[in-house]
Amino acid sequence: MSKVVTLKEAQIFQQGNKVLSDVNFEIEESEFVYLIGKTGSGKSSLLKTIYGELKLTEGNGSVDSFDLTTIKSKEIPYLRRKIGIVFQDFQLLMDRSVIQNLYFVLKATGWKKKEEIHDRAMHCLRLVGIEDQAQKMPHELSGGEQQRVSIGRALLNKPKLILADEPTGNLDPETSEEIMNLLIAIAKEEKTAILMATHDMHIVNKFPSRIVTVQDGLVINND
Repeated sequence: MSKVVTLKEAQIFQQGNKVLSDVNFEIEESEFVYLIGKTGSGKSSLLKTIYGELKLTEGNGSVDSFDLTTIKSKEIPYLRRKIGIVFQDFQLLMDRSVIQNLYFVLKATGWKKKEEIHDRAMHCLRLVGIEDQAQKMPHELSGGEQQRVSIGRALLNKPKLILADEPTGNLDPETSEEIMNLLIAIAKEEKTAILMATHDMHIVNKFPSRIVTVQDGLVINND
């Protein structure tokens, strides 16, 4: 299995303050990993480091073929094409239809041909089981459907990694379980690693997988 994320002896800083010390952490292709920890524990700082928003200045780290210590600003958009992000609050553009939300991301990430853009958008909507809603506006969809669109959007550029930040946080328990089944299936079928930050221990217990805990300035591998 190839490694998608590697952090070794990484020290993570936010605004000059050390948030996490001696981070040693790896995720492999297709692996599903939970990231748990209290609010303010440093989970977001870890995600931002992986995403290239926080520069890694001490230790070593890589995502796919990108070195997080030497990456230049102009390379960060290319790193982010390797990463899909799923937010708690969906972050869909409410002034355009579901499929236009996906077109927007594809155009912004360098896709040019209309036919290819349409085919890729529809393929990703099919992957998440929501192709029938392509022409609807986001406000016409339920929360679970909006999150499916968000996951479809995250898959557009065939990412090596999906960062899911509390993806079930705004959903009822039944819908949360549907979304979890979808994410787990995507990890397996698309060979996409998923790192999911969550507070929901019911979900963690119901869908067991590797757990990484952020606590007292440390990242603890519970495997």
